[in-house]
Amino acid sequence: MGLGIGLVGLPNVGKSTTFNALTKAQNAESANYPFCTIEPNKAVVPVPDKRLDELSKIVNPERIQHSTLDFVDIAGLVKGASKGEGLGNKFLGNIRETEVILHIVRCFEDPNVVHTEGSIDPIRDVEIIEQELLFADIDAVLKRIDMLKKKAKGNDKDAKMQLEVAEALLAHIEEGNPVSTFEGIESDGFKAINKDLRLLTSKEIIYGANVDEDGLSEDNEFVQQLKTYADERNREVIKLCAKVEEEMVDFEDEEREEMLTDLGVTESGLEQIIHKGFDKLGLQSYFTAGVKEVRAWTIRKGTTAPKAAAVIHNDFEKGFIRAEVISYEDFIQYGGEQGAKEAGKNRLEGKEYIVQDGDVMHFRFNV
Repeated sequence: MGLGIGLVGLPNVGKSTTFNALTKAQNAESANYPFCTIEPNKAVVPVPDKRLDELSKIVNPERIQHSTLDFVDIAGLVKGASKGEGLGNKFLGNIRETEVILHIVRCFEDPNVVHTEGSIDPIRDVEIIEQELLFADIDAVLKRIDMLKKKAKGNDKDAKMQLEVAEALLAHIEEGNPVSTFEGIESDGFKAINKDLRLLTSKEIIYGANVDEDGLSEDNEFVQQLKTYADERNREVIKLCAKVEEEMVDFEDEEREEMLTDLGVTESGLEQIIHKGFDKLGLQSYFTAGVKEVRAWTIRKGTTAPKAAAVIHNDFEKGFIRAEVISYEDFIQYGGEQGAKEAGKNRLEGKEYIVQDGDVMHFRFNV
């Protein structure tokens, strides 16, 4: 669907190691020195969903197809990146193309792993990155204001309206506030401005606290500091040990579950990241279940049945007649489509129906 999650952070905090584990492939070079990632690595990652396994037990399909997310591993930013330091503006542009930011923060001490700032301080590290994102946004808005002023002189009404919003936005972010807290963020003027600028601090941020093995079962002082910081900004922290996650890449399910149990956690940090990212992007899944394939289809929350059908094929929307719908719970409880129909749990829905997460669907169409 072209929706991406960008992994950012200072150099050498575990981004590429996390990316390796996320993609289950060693295609992002990971090394103990800054800027080991030069080009942004992109990968499509399956969204873990145990419901697909349960549907497959009933349908026994030839294959299973998961929903997916795009992840982008962006090279380490440093202080001054907005002015071109490190490898600067190029990477800020890569972040601009993503919808959600996963900010990997180092929350462990290890003298064998260098830190560009010389010590472990998660709040300092977070603020370095977020200041650079803010500086980049200030620069972008200043340039837009200059352009809008020229248009406004020509009596362009839209330009005048956007200029007023842009100047208010500039005052807001110059005080050190992220775009996401701007009170005019729902206005048409802001939406018109941000459609092109894709301002960095307007994006959802998830913090990934990268800990050592001991830090998984109990929050260390660095994680506690990060969680307090995140709570104050209404953001979320997901704890993971990138090293352990990478080690588990080739494990079978039983081995992985056993290792997680031994580490005192119930769910992999990477699974939490994928699920939370899926939610932050405003996405959900509906299912089709047949002998050829059990599949999760990705749609935005609030999508109507015809638009959901178009994800399979545009003709399904053009010729949409009705959608046959069984909730996931009913499909499982009554042992599949036939049992659900016999129990009266099969519904026919029209063009106005809002698809719910987990709906098992079959579309009637005529082209």
